[in-house]
Order: sequence, then C-alpha cells, then structure tokens
Amino acid sequence: MSRAPGEGGLGGPRRGRVLVGVDGSASALRAVDAAAREARLRGTGLSVVHAFVWPLLKVHLGPSPYGPATGGLRQQAQDVLDTAVARARATAPDIDVAGEVVTGEPLTVLATRARSAALVVVGSRGAGAFTGLLLGSVAVHLAAHADCPVLVVRGRERPNGPVLLAVDGSADSGAAVDFAFAEAAARGVELRAVHAWTPTSGPADLTPLFHGTEEIRGEERRVLDQALAAAGANRPELPVERRLVRGRPGPVLLAESADAQLLVMGARGRGGFAGLLLGSVSQAMLHHAECPVAVVREGTVEREGTAERQGTVERQGAAVREGAAMQEGVAVREGAAVRSG
Repeated sequence: MSRAPGEGGLGGPRRGRVLVGVDGSASALRAVDAAAREARLRGTGLSVVHAFVWPLLKVHLGPSPYGPATGGLRQQAQDVLDTAVARARATAPDIDVAGEVVTGEPLTVLATRARSAALVVVGSRGAGAFTGLLLGSVAVHLAAHADCPVLVVRGRERPNGPVLLAVDGSADSGAAVDFAFAEAAARGVELRAVHAWTPTSGPADLTPLFHGTEEIRGEERRVLDQALAAAGANRPELPVERRLVRGRPGPVLLAESADAQLLVMGARGRGGFAGLLLGSVSQAMLHHAECPVAVVREGTVEREGTAERQGTVERQGAAVREGAAMQEGVAVREGAAVRSG
C-alpha cells in the first residue's frame, strides 16, 4: 500500500506547511526527521523554526571579545537552525524546507505559527528540560491549545507497525478518527482501532445493577463501530482491526502502543471535565507511550459527516446509562463504561 508523496488525503482544506520546532537537542532532531516525513506524505513544505529568546533578555548576542569571531548567541542559534534544516533535507530531499530564527520564547512562537500550519511536530523533551522530566512544557501546552494537530515524537520508531487509534466515542473524537484513517492510508499500513471499557467507572456507578456485563460490552462494541463508520465508509480499502479491550484506557493504550508506529487520540475523552483542554489519558500517553503520539483537537482537521456521526455516537454511547436512569430514576454519570480523559 505504498503511496506517492501527498497521496492519501492528508492535506484536506488545510494545505498549510508542516511546522517543527528545534532547539539543538537530540529529541528535536528526531522531531525534524518525523516532520520531514510528514511533509512528504502531505505533499507540502516544511518550516523549521528556532525560537531565539535571548534578545528578550537584553543580553549580548555577538561574539565575546575573548572568544572566536564566529561565536556568540546569535551564531549559536543559526547553527542550531542550519543543522536542523540540513537534517530535514537529508531525510526528505524532495520537499521544500525553509528555516527561520524567530525572536521570542518557544511556546509563543510555535503556538502563533501553528495557526496556519497543517501539523506541528515537537520532541518529547527540549534542551532546557530538567533531568527526569519526560515531556517539555512546550509540547504539553501545544497539545492542549494549538490550532492544528500536534505530533509529539517519543518512543521507538516502528515503520512497519500499525497506526493506533484510541476510540472513546466522545463528541470531540471525530477529528482524531479522521486524522488516524488518513495517516494509516498515507503510510500504507493497517489501522488498529482500540476501545477500552470497564463495567463501572467507580464505586458509585450503578450501571452494573441494571445491565449485565455482556449487555454493556455489546453497547461498547456499538460505540466502537459507530465511531469508525463514516471514516471507514470513505476509505473502504483501508484494513482496520477493531479491538474492544476490557480495562482502563491508560494501561490498555500503553500496552497497545508497544508495537505501533503512531498513536492518535483526541484531546479529551468521555467524562472529561468541561474546560479541561487535555484529558488525563492524553497526558499520560504523551508522557509514557512507546511510540509517537498525535493529539488531534476537534476543529483542527477536516471533518466528514460531522453532524450525523456526532449525533449517532452520542446516542449510542449514552444508551446504557440512559436506560438505567429511566428504570430507577437515578442519574448515572456519563462515561460509566468508558472514561478516557
């Protein structure tokens, strides 16, 4: 299922460039490799950006009078950028690569540039990370706030592994589903859609009192099938493995990521608190998944059949809980069977 550059539907109406932030760290150079490959898949260009914070601190930027004429903070920043640009061109010689040193702190620079990007790619830790800090603050903030999908490069590279999609049936997960289907098609690999479920969400959950485990399982199977229906109909040629796994979402996805080449998930899942921009499971995967993680917020990619699919998924996902409430007049919390955020 190999494809030519740009084939596979990754572009959509957002034909912006892929954006990657670099800071001279080994993690950032891995992000450059991934970003170059993503740009090639999309048939678009790559923008390599280094945020140069020192001018804001009013420090001397030129070479020291006691050091070589080629030294200094400004030259150091340019060297970081030049190394990253050369790396990108070596990884994907057939794409347009542009580099720029931009004055500002990394978060502001990347968040601003992401507004017109198709995808922003960052490493899992930066040059300024404290020892033991698994994920830089820039990556976490972008995953929660960026106006385009965010790819955090971490874990091992497995080019033959499947694209892993975390399915939770939430109203905000449709964009992640579309993104995962497009990525799997462009990469020429299988899509593995995983839906983790448990009979209860906690001690106060009354659902098992009125519904047997098999009934709940059947309902969760319908949630999985319905979440994939529209995207699957648009790409009938794509092989899709559907896995309904009993267990908490975090441990299930961590185990499933062991042989995947990419994990795709929404920013928040069913049961997420209103106003919480990045759910607990998404954060856990950004820190611990064994493969790169793409976080896709609703509204950041093209949607197909949005209204119809969203309404059906919500109805299917709420059926068990609504049935319990009708029988006993008890309001059962949303997310009783699956809480992934």
